Amino acid sequence: MKKPWLESIEHIRGLSMLGVVAIHTGSQYLLNPTPNVHLVALFEIVSRFSVPIFFFVSAFGLFYRMDLTKPFEYGKFLRRRFKAVLIPYLLWSTLYLVHDNWFHGYSLLPTPGYAAEIFFFGLAKYHLYFLVILIWFYVLMPLWIFFVRNMTFKRLLILLAAQIAFDYWSSYSVALWQFVNALEPDSLPRMFLQWRLNWLVLHYVLIFVLGGVLAIHSQKFFAWCQSHKKIIGATFFATLTILLGYYYFLLAVKGYTPLEAVNTAHQLSPSGIFYTIAASIFFFTLFQFGKLPATLKNFLSVLGKNSYFVYLAHPMAITYLSLILGKLGLIMTAPNALIFYVATVALTLAASKLATVVKSR
Repeated sequence: MKKPWLESIEHIRGLSMLGVVAIHTGSQYLLNPTPNVHLVALFEIVSRFSVPIFFFVSAFGLFYRMDLTKPFEYGKFLRRRFKAVLIPYLLWSTLYLVHDNWFHGYSLLPTPGYAAEIFFFGLAKYHLYFLVILIWFYVLMPLWIFFVRNMTFKRLLILLAAQIAFDYWSSYSVALWQFVNALEPDSLPRMFLQWRLNWLVLHYVLIFVLGGVLAIHSQKFFAWCQSHKKIIGATFFATLTILLGYYYFLLAVKGYTPLEAVNTAHQLSPSGIFYTIAASIFFFTLFQFGKLPATLKNFLSVLGKNSYFVYLAHPMAITYLSLILGKLGLIMTAPNALIFYVATVALTLAASKLATVVKSR
């Protein structure tokens, strides 16, 4: 029997897209030598759930529609997923590669070897690594099916501990950093370790598997969400408070710059992992069972339907809006940063709508 459509997944995709644009707008705002640290927190800390929550809803959507009693058609699955992800990834990577070479006045495109590195690790633009990780998740789908089928609560706790340990090592280990820098430049081992955040799915296994586990137990999960709304909300705000507290601690006590603080208090930190889990369940509960105004729900639906294009195209908007700011002699103050953010979303949303109209003709 076909399961009912879940509007919460579409809404979370839209919210995730807004968060990704916020993070990249925040990167532009951090070029200001004296940024407002609270606005930086909004752009760069509050939105930190954006990338991992998309892995959560991707897994939830896949397993929610999957019948685990039937054989998994791996070839058919890959063909459909690659059409939806791999082809757009290759096209947009090529577009950004050619555009940025032209925009910055480079006369030569990368050598074949360097081009292979760019495409394999998602280096054509700063946001495309996400699609590389997603492709690896798809390639390894039989492994995730095995994990999800055999997952218990105790094993989830073990996976949580392992995720925290691995992400902490990958993000903060000085020994690892020294080892990578000691490797031969341009060697394969160095490239794979240097760009590990761009391809290694181990950084996000927990949130992906959690999405799958909750999907196959969706009825129990839905009932639990409906009966524990207050606990879910309180946990979300508690984990957000802890992550923000870590950020402000780095600024006030450790003397970090805002850039150093956001590069430390990120989604792979221990507090970031708990925030991601809490945010995933909180927003699912809010959008699936919360009483939201019709206007807000319609807006989230529009964002969700256009989230893929906005995600792919927003760095192009950021590039040209930054150029306009420079031409006008404006700096990225806090008000300008907020306007910049709204303009980026609006421009790419309009471009997505236009592309849909052109495609339908």
